[in-house]
Order: sequence, then C-alpha cells, then structure tokens
Amino acid sequence: MLTAIVRSVAGQSRMLILVEALLLTVVLGAADVWTGSEFSFSIFYLMPITLVSWTLGRRSALSIAVFASVIWLWADYAAGHTYSQPLIPYWNASVRLGYFALFAILFARLHDNLDRERDLSRVDPLTGVQNRRAFEEFAGREVERAVRYTRPMSLAFIDIDHFKQVNDRLGHQAGDELLSEVAATLISTLRSTDIIARLGGDEFAVLMPETDSQAAVAALEKSRGVLNARMQSNSWPATFSMGVVSAESPHTTLAGLLAAADRLMYEAKRAGRDRIVQSSDLGVGLPGDSGSA
Repeated sequence: MLTAIVRSVAGQSRMLILVEALLLTVVLGAADVWTGSEFSFSIFYLMPITLVSWTLGRRSALSIAVFASVIWLWADYAAGHTYSQPLIPYWNASVRLGYFALFAILFARLHDNLDRERDLSRVDPLTGVQNRRAFEEFAGREVERAVRYTRPMSLAFIDIDHFKQVNDRLGHQAGDELLSEVAATLISTLRSTDIIARLGGDEFAVLMPETDSQAAVAALEKSRGVLNARMQSNSWPATFSMGVVSAESPHTTLAGLLAAADRLMYEAKRAGRDRIVQSSDLGVGLPGDSGSA
C-alpha cells in the first residue's frame, strides 16, 4: 500500500507532498487521541516520514520526523496519559525523535543508493555515455514523440575504422583511451539534447531530435573532423564511418532506425571508410529499404 501511495504522489509538487505529509501526521495524532492509551499508532507515524524520505529527501524527512514527535507528544497529553515524573513525556518524545530521524536518514540514503545504482546501470562505465539499454529507453521515447507529433529527427550509427589495429599495435589501454576520447568529442561537439550512446565494442549511436537531414550531416561532419584531428594528434590510425538516417515524417521504430543507420554505415565502409552515408527516405527503417549516398 505504501508503494502505491508513493507512486501516486511522485508527480506532485514538493510543497503539496509536504503539506500532505503534515496533514497525515495530524490525522494520525488525532486518531491516537481518539483511541486512547490502549491503542498504539507508533508504526503509522512512519508513513509520512517514509513518503517524504522517498520523494523529497533527507532534510524534508527530518522536518517531518520532528513534527511527528511533537504531534505524538501532544497526543499523549490530549489522551490524558499520566506520568510519575513530569520529564518522562519529554524523554519519550526525544527517543521517538531519535527513532524517526534515524529511520528518515536510512530510508533517504536507501533511495539515493537505488537512484545511483539505476543511473550506473544506464551508463557505459568506460566512456560515461549511455549504454545500449539506456539508449533504447530514452531514444525510444523520443522516437515515439517524433512519430506522434510528426517532427523531424535523425539517427547516426558510428563505427571506428581500424580500431582493431589500435588494440593490436598499441594495446587495449590505448583502445580504451580512444573510446573515451570519441565519447568526449561527441559530447563536446554535439548538442546537449542529442542522445549519445556506446552500443558496444567500437560502435556508437546518436539520436538527434528536431534535426533534418541537412542539419544532421553538417553537425556530424563537424564532429568527424574534430575526431580525426584528435586521432592524428594521438597517433591513432583510426577514422570514422557513419551511417545517418533522417526522417522528416518518422513512422518507424527505434529498432528500425538503428537497422537502417547500421546498413548505411556499412555502405560507408564499402565506399572506402572515413565518410558519412545518409538517407532522407521518409520510409527509413522498414524492411527492404536501402540508403542513398
């Protein structure tokens, strides 16, 4: 039930979530007063703390923990609890505060760790760009958006020519440095809105939203020029073959676009490598299509 509640409020504003948590705490305190001393509501006070820890973070959760302790103290007095010493209820409130605060910190840290693990599972550990899994997720949504609103988009499939020679002659460390350099160059020369991923080995993909054929080729030619310059400066015998598929009215899937761009990349290799082959066929990505140089 708690999971369902968290999911239902995840899209709300921070202020609204905080107000809801405060109201829930007050309701719990009122229920605590109404049921008297024979019923304990202690575990239920963790609900608003959990909600805020998971959605707003540790600082807000600690504020709710303090508020919950105060409400519980008020409920004790309002319910008519009596104590042998006047300081006992304040001691109990302090203990509850420590318990609530510890829970808030641990639960917020758990959420942060889960977020970090999820982010790491989507990032290529060598280059820092997205991996295939993340690319399929984010680029897939972008393709769906482009299809729905009939917006232009382009996808590039990039293969490093002679990458095996770099590994064989200079070692795998040099190959890793080359891959990292490629990713860094693509990030610095392309737009922040472009989705860059290492699909595996020496293959990269770039999805370029709101980009027609002419703009895509111009941007990638610029990137290819910078890439080749950095290969030469590092004495790496590598160039780049790119296949670019552009659809002004996309009506295909991400898998279809990747397959079409992959075919165009192999056309670039067959034509002598170190070049871009592109297609602006509106039906790209469908079985049987062939790109045009």
